[in-house]
Amino acid sequence: MDFMTDRDVQKLREDGYVVLDGLLTSQECDELRQRMMEIVDRMDVPEHCRTHFSTNHDEQLKEQMQGNADYFITSGDKVRFFFEKDAFDDKGEFLVPKQRSLNKVGHALHELEPFYKKVTHSAKVQGIARKLGLVNPLILQSMYIFKQPGIGGEVTPHQDATFLYTEPLGRVLGFWIALEDATVNNGCLWFIPGSHNSGISRRMVRTPQGTYPLTEFIGKERPHDEGKFVAAPVKKGAVVLIHGEVVHRSAENTSEDSRHVYAFHLMEALDTRWSPDNWLQPTEELPFSPLYTK
Repeated sequence: MDFMTDRDVQKLREDGYVVLDGLLTSQECDELRQRMMEIVDRMDVPEHCRTHFSTNHDEQLKEQMQGNADYFITSGDKVRFFFEKDAFDDKGEFLVPKQRSLNKVGHALHELEPFYKKVTHSAKVQGIARKLGLVNPLILQSMYIFKQPGIGGEVTPHQDATFLYTEPLGRVLGFWIALEDATVNNGCLWFIPGSHNSGISRRMVRTPQGTYPLTEFIGKERPHDEGKFVAAPVKKGAVVLIHGEVVHRSAENTSEDSRHVYAFHLMEALDTRWSPDNWLQPTEELPFSPLYTK
């Protein structure tokens, strides 16, 4: 029996997202979390990078002027660290234990870390891609997202295609795997069902070489009706499949529970053009890797 049913496929097409329980076992979730704790214990972060990642337009510009832009834009083939805004004081010193300071780690865990590589290329993930009719899915990027207790920041409403743009649209799919229960209290995802049918109004693009900031936003996020957002709490081990154009967000985590997630994005490469203006670009060291070959 397929892990993903015809009904699941229909829901993804209609709503722009679907929750599938049981992608990972509890033990697999714990292994990914344990490996990340080892990575964090050994992290060595340049002083100028002691700053945070934000999907907010004004904050993004401010962060880039503070010197971490290059660290971010060249992270596609590396494992790098991005922090919560409340993790440091004005001198760049940790206000919380470093294990609880991070917003996310990215963006090449799927290639450089065996535990994450194994999950990304698992039979279940490949089965989902085949069930959806993907012919040549490539792995674009991967992230470990923490949503720390007490300081896990809000992720404002956005569409993944704003950052991962293809021509035509509709070729990017996110896999958002809960390594712990994701609840309304600790910052689960919220979606506007059906919003993937309206295109996008905003793109983050690279600026001409030698200019700052290194990226800028073209267009603006459309206003969204708060009442249309639907919560998507999920159990540990579940995956949320996210269409590249569906509008989604997550609230701050003001609870005492963390909400760790492993996420990655696929692109159907058949008859698709990856925008050379995207912040993320394949490199000689790490081309976008095929899902089906490993």
